Amino acid sequence: MKYVSTRGKASELAFDDVVLAGLARDGGLFVPRTWPTLSENALRAMADDDYATLAARVMAPFAAPAMSEAALHEITADAYRTFDHPDIAPLKPIGDNIFLLELFHGPTLAFKDYALQVLGRLFERILAERNQRITILGATSGDTGSAAIEACRDRDRIEIFILHPKGRVSDVQRRQMTTVQTANVHNVAVEGTFDDCQGLVKALFGDNTFRDRVGLAAINSINWARIVAQVVYYVRAALALGAPDREVTFAVPTGNFGNVFSGYVAHNIGVPIRRLVIGSNRNDILTRFFISGAMEVGTVFPTLSPSMDIQVSSNFERLLFDLYDRDGAAVRSRMDAFRDTGSFEVEADRLDRARDLFTATRFDDDETKDTIRRVYETCGEVLDPHSAIGVAAAHRCRGNESVPMVALATAHPAKFPDAVEAAIGVRPVLPPALRDLMDREERYTVLPADVDSLRDHMSRTLTARETIV
Repeated sequence: MKYVSTRGKASELAFDDVVLAGLARDGGLFVPRTWPTLSENALRAMADDDYATLAARVMAPFAAPAMSEAALHEITADAYRTFDHPDIAPLKPIGDNIFLLELFHGPTLAFKDYALQVLGRLFERILAERNQRITILGATSGDTGSAAIEACRDRDRIEIFILHPKGRVSDVQRRQMTTVQTANVHNVAVEGTFDDCQGLVKALFGDNTFRDRVGLAAINSINWARIVAQVVYYVRAALALGAPDREVTFAVPTGNFGNVFSGYVAHNIGVPIRRLVIGSNRNDILTRFFISGAMEVGTVFPTLSPSMDIQVSSNFERLLFDLYDRDGAAVRSRMDAFRDTGSFEVEADRLDRARDLFTATRFDDDETKDTIRRVYETCGEVLDPHSAIGVAAAHRCRGNESVPMVALATAHPAKFPDAVEAAIGVRPVLPPALRDLMDREERYTVLPADVDSLRDHMSRTLTARETIV
């Protein structure tokens, strides 16, 4: 398997090189040169696999020949040993042929753990084989940061810098990052939005001199390994509901398009997914695109679902690459226009192709609270505000009721206790391992949304840590 850039100018790379590179040298995102496929018989053969075995089998075609299925299984077995539910990603009925896929049983209580626990171990294995070090730089709208830190803390060959928008994540989300006292972990609160944080990350990856000097690597979902590891839970849920002999629909709360793009990958490799329903909050750039065909940046509004407070959906570029028949020049021209003007449009026929699989809808904070309340009253499940948007989207875009609908529950409700308590009058409690989170000492640096300030801070920190000269 070789990987190409969505912008068409970077060299093709193997899986292990893509894991370390993250972002392509031409500013694009890596995708497989061709999509592997799983036959119906291959899918049936996976139905009884435990989660770690399934993960290795699903990821193997994407990693070959750089990494064997046996090597992947060593990684996945170790990664999912840290999860607190025997099913890893349990599926619960919450209505008439509607199911909740719980993706918060990892160490930081969010769906990001499902990929990042794997990615941290991939980094460690590849770096040991090459006798290299890396500096990870990532941006978070809330959950990626803590999951990335948990996956990379105490690893001798990794320094990790995580940017979060100051004052725009929940207290629990912030403290899960900033109370980690490990020496290789560096938190930065950026005076701006998540999109500002994401822009800083891309700017430093575009500075090839700095990138090479510090060994910059990506842990956001711009890293292909994040995407492919998330494909697994789509396969798992579909198999549990009768695939390949039965179609399934998924409803996904998303802002950055990474999680739902993993569903698109599952569809491409042969999982019978009827539709992928995108749930947006007030920051509805994706919903507006699927209505109009125009991708247009708006104001970032703070909401009850802060991990989705995004107006630049980085992973959408991967879908755009397929919509333009893998024409890197066409993607590059649109992404250049997006950078320069904040908008681009796609032609009607390409939008129609996207709508064949995707549907999108939006919900404001009142509708989010109403969904938390309704689900709690009808079936006793407590949803966080992101998961509530997934469930609300599942109900609104139900379609054929004979097709199972799976709503992704992407975070534990205790990560957003104020929003949950406002909706149902019950304050969710953190698991025992995190009960003292609010009493732990925090450690982070506040910086402006300025690339020179960030570059200087990273250089000084790494020099002090004696990881660069």
